[in-house]
Amino acid sequence: QVQLVESGGGLVQAGGSLRLSCAASRSIFSIGAIFWYRQTPGKQRGMVASITTGGTTNYIDSVKGRFTISRDNAKDTVYLRMNSLKPEDTAVYYCNTLEQAGLGNWGQGTQVTVSS
Repeated sequence: QVQLVESGGGLVQAGGSLRLSCAASRSIFSIGAIFWYRQTPGKQRGMVASITTGGTTNYIDSVKGRFTISRDNAKDTVYLRMNSLKPEDTAVYYCNTLEQAGLGNWGQGTQVTVSS
């Protein structure tokens, strides 16, 4: 198992930017693909972006062109840069691996609130 700790959330006005961090307890190179998810009250947690060990990225349509996922293997950290934020991006953001998500193991997440 790997422990993933999210940070970097906050309150920002629409159009603003935030960078979320996902710090791993061990080498992320050995972990495999890492995903950012988000969840709003009353809704299911959904995938936002992912990045493989080789650096291949994937995004949901609503964040393409605004969000950028990246990984720093030397720091065992995955980032989610979020630009041009919209109120509908307001959510708790989580990072995880597919395996741990399937087991129901989640961290605390980090709250992102975008005011209009």
